[in-house]
Amino acid sequence: MSENLSNKLALVTGAARRIGAAIVRGLHADGAAVAVHYRGSATEAEALVRELNGLRANSAAAFQLDLQDCDAMPQLIADVAAWGGSLDILVNNASRFYPTPPGDISGEQWDDIVGPNLKAPLFLSQAAIPELRRSRGVIINIVDIHGQRPLRNHAVYGAAKAGLAMLTRSLAKDLAPEIRVNGVSPGAILWPEDNMGDDAKESILQQIPLARSGDPDDIAGCVLYIARDAAYVTGQIIAVDGGRSLGW
Repeated sequence: MSENLSNKLALVTGAARRIGAAIVRGLHADGAAVAVHYRGSATEAEALVRELNGLRANSAAAFQLDLQDCDAMPQLIADVAAWGGSLDILVNNASRFYPTPPGDISGEQWDDIVGPNLKAPLFLSQAAIPELRRSRGVIINIVDIHGQRPLRNHAVYGAAKAGLAMLTRSLAKDLAPEIRVNGVSPGAILWPEDNMGDDAKESILQQIPLARSGDPDDIAGCVLYIARDAAYVTGQIIAVDGGRSLGW
């Protein structure tokens, strides 16, 4: 049995809601102190921090940053390390997702989607290198199975996530042996917040060998495995998708 994450500090981006909040709760339950990053979800982030500090005093704090502001990322890392004393785990979870049908794609949409999905993980990881080298820490990028298999009318999102997959492998090579870098690639975990129709959901479920959608805790469990147990694993992207990426 591996040791738990007591005396470790994790920074999770986009952590106030949905999968990010599940990741935070999973790491915290295993003993880690958690820095909850958010952009605009202050109410949710502060509620999550209160919840976690109610379970274990001074074990969580919220940090606000627009991840389009790469110049501010070194200060975010410095603030997190000053609060927690170190940085051991960086989870690049923050994302932006919406359709961009070819023919109508704008430069603004490109920047809006590629920024949090690819640019921010690179520059935040870069800012964190000194702290993670000191702690021999780990970077975990939340990718997407649609970085491997395209989703209709989501060319920009798919390209950004495909880039994040390559960034994961590249950083794993460049930052070894002090820092491990891996990815988690979710499938159908939470339905989009745009009132997806039942027919569309059923079509997706028919493409999943396990015949059901997943749960945010499935992603949190994989992140915990990488952070805690996978000391000899780097440069890998683990699909947590019920088998969907096998083909559809």
